Formats: sequence, structure tokens, C-alpha cells
Amino acid sequence: MKAAYYSTKGPARDVLIVGEQPDPVPQAGEVLVRIARSGVNPSDVKSRSGSSNPAMEFPRVIPHSDGAGTIEAVGQGVSAQLVGQRVWTINGQWKRPFGTAAELIALPENQVAPLPETLSMETGASLGIPLLTAWYAVHTCGGLLGKTVLVYGATGAVGSYATQLAALSGGRVIGVASSTERCQLASRLGAEQVINRSEQDVVAAVREITDGKGVDVIIEVDAAANASNYGELLKFGGNVVIYGSGAAVIELPFRPMIVNSANLHFFIVYNLPILVRKTAIDVLTPLLQRGALQHPLVEVFPLTEIAKAHERVESGAYAKILVDTSR
Repeated sequence: MKAAYYSTKGPARDVLIVGEQPDPVPQAGEVLVRIARSGVNPSDVKSRSGSSNPAMEFPRVIPHSDGAGTIEAVGQGVSAQLVGQRVWTINGQWKRPFGTAAELIALPENQVAPLPETLSMETGASLGIPLLTAWYAVHTCGGLLGKTVLVYGATGAVGSYATQLAALSGGRVIGVASSTERCQLASRLGAEQVINRSEQDVVAAVREITDGKGVDVIIEVDAAANASNYGELLKFGGNVVIYGSGAAVIELPFRPMIVNSANLHFFIVYNLPILVRKTAIDVLTPLLQRGALQHPLVEVFPLTEIAKAHERVESGAYAKILVDTSR
């Protein structure tokens, strides 16, 4: 099969190679997926660059955890009826050497989810990490009916889904975005109020919107940038659900946090238990089938230009960056 891979970490153009690799064979409990599109996430870029861990976890890595394609074969113990099913992938390269930046990938059956016929392979490859992260962030908040939810990065890969899912759950969403255009998008995604962080003070805007009461929940993409304001943003007993940070260390205001009995919940989507993932898929599949969710715009690069795709993510692209494994 044709695949992209690296054996050392560093800049994309220096380390990523496109060439032939052995076809994987599905083992017991696995499915073999012919990948149509592979999704590039910031975590993929950080892993390849060495910024998250400079050491190679495996001698050779085919990157990317997200992708979409069709089941081509199954291993022992997996129903043959799955052959031909369209799927999106979960944790393709998490704690495994070979991810979705290839024509084929063998994965445990519980690491694929059905992709409705109404959705494109491009959309399927955009789901994975962003959608599951957003679902769990909203799910872990408990019932949101009548509650106010502040979503930082409300139009990002995760934030756009979090905004929609929180609104669908009955929450009053306040979206934070970085431009007038992005604020307009946040409104279309379901945010009742939007804050342009490039022009407005987020704390002052939230206090005004909530009549000084603060929000019930914050869904956080960059804890290091925003944690110092949590004490002023939260209601008594408020929750912060944190799935990302732009820096390894965050600073919190102790007194307002303890006085307000604030709660912090950290999680990483890769470590969600299998049963939790199954619950997520059971909830999300009907939403996907009936077209209840809006999906991001995409930019597609051929596999031969995977280095450009990684660089596009590093440049802060708003679109979802995908790789066409057939080219």
C-alpha cells in the first residue's frame, strides 16, 4: 500500500516520506479499512514535530488518528456483514505505530463508527477527535437545560461541535471567537450570544450578558490563556471542562475559585473508556444520520503533499485539513 511515514521527528518536509509499505492484515477482533480521506489534527502535528515528545515511540510511524473509508475485510470474530460498510475511525495512531495516512489501516472493531450514506468521506474524516471531544465535554457537564455555557474557540474544530451539542442539549451558549466573521459563524452554530475576543473584554462581556451572575459551565480549548479569569466568569459551583491548553503550565486565582466552589474537569479524548466511546457513537450516529450537525469546511491535500498539509495545520488553518490517500 501507499503510505506516509516518518522514522525521526522534526519539520514536516524533513521527516515525512511517502512510499510503499506492507499491507496490514486484520487480526482477531479487527477490521481492515480502505482509507479514502485522512484527517490531520494538531496532536498529529505535535507528535511528528517532537514538540509533545521528542522520542520516537515506534521505529516507524504512519501518522493520523482520524480518517474515513470502507471496511474491506475483517479478522476472526468480526461479522463479515461489516464488509462494505462506510466508517470513520477513532484513535487510529494512538499508542499504535500505524495510523490513517495510508491506503489501508487495520483497527479493532470498536475503533470504527458507522458513517451515514448522506455524509461525505471528507466529513467522516473530520469527525473523530473533534466530535468525540466535543461530545464528552458537553456530556460531562450533566444536564444543560436552562444553564449558561461559555465556549472558548466556539468555531474551532472542537468548539464548533461543542457549541452545537450544548445548544441541542438545551444550554444557553455564549460563544467566544476571534473575528466578526467567526462570531457570525458561532451564531449560525447555535450560540445565543457571541463575544469577539479581538475587540471585547471577555470577562466584562460575560458579566454584562449574565447580569453579573457568571456562567454555569466553561468549555475550554486553552486553559493557559484563560484560567486566570475563571473566578470572575463562573457562577457559584460552576464547572470548567478543559480539553486543551496552549502551554504546559496554567495559573489559577485560588481565592475566587475556592470561594465559589468551582470545579475543574480535565480530560483527553484518546483515553475515553470503550463503553463511553460506544455511548458517544450511539448518541451521535442518529444526529449524523438526520443531518442535525453542521460540519467544518475542508481543505484536501494529496498524500504526496502531506508535508504541506501538516504545515497548513501549523499555520492555524480554520478549515479541517485532510489528506486524499489515493493521490
